[in-house]
Amino acid sequence: MRGILLLTQTEIMRLRRNRRYVIFTVALPVVLYLLWSKLGKTAYDIPFAAYYMVAMATFGAFAGALNGNSIRISEERKAGWIRQLRLTPLPASGYVIAKILTAMVTTLLSIVIVMLIGRFYGDVHLDAWQWLVVGVIIWLGSTIFAALAVAIGYRYPPDQAQGITILVYFVFSIFGGIWFPLTGSLGNVAKFTPTYDAVKISTDVIGNLSVPGYLIVGLFVWLVIFAGLATLSVRSMAETV
Repeated sequence: MRGILLLTQTEIMRLRRNRRYVIFTVALPVVLYLLWSKLGKTAYDIPFAAYYMVAMATFGAFAGALNGNSIRISEERKAGWIRQLRLTPLPASGYVIAKILTAMVTTLLSIVIVMLIGRFYGDVHLDAWQWLVVGVIIWLGSTIFAALAVAIGYRYPPDQAQGITILVYFVFSIFGGIWFPLTGSLGNVAKFTPTYDAVKISTDVIGNLSVPGYLIVGLFVWLVIFAGLATLSVRSMAETV
């Protein structure tokens, strides 16, 4: 366990120096919130500023968990870094666990920053329990993409991993209601995405509405799917890394 924590600490320090990671997980969501949060009135039955706070917090965490891991894992696998780690006392699953823990720690920062801006710039007022629940929902709903990042990074070389990651990134952003609220037929399609589940559960909590059970089940189902894909990728590539 000590080896996993040391590797996680190293990964966090590396990401802090990665400008592209900081831009997409912290800077871009903040800029978008400052630009667009006051342009609407309501969305999903709550003030637009509150909805957009949830959306941008989800956007930053989701982008960090997926983009910050998939391509890097693929590059490290190609460079032989994973093979070198296997020569150490680190458990076979230690590398994957460290990547997921890193995503959980680093995405938390982007969520907190966006929510603070939502409170003091967007004038979003919530009860203490609502702030906590919303933050946890966004955090858990977004970091399940760390498992998908492992699946992509382990399975594909860097050039293919980058294209697949970008495709997944845009699909779940657009059809997840992150960039704009979805209604009608698009809203029905969005119900099958984990990003929508995280956003809608959070907005329901803010609006003091009852949260449909299928949204919560949906997040767990996606977690199982992504974790399953990650497990299959790691096992199938075990002899080649």
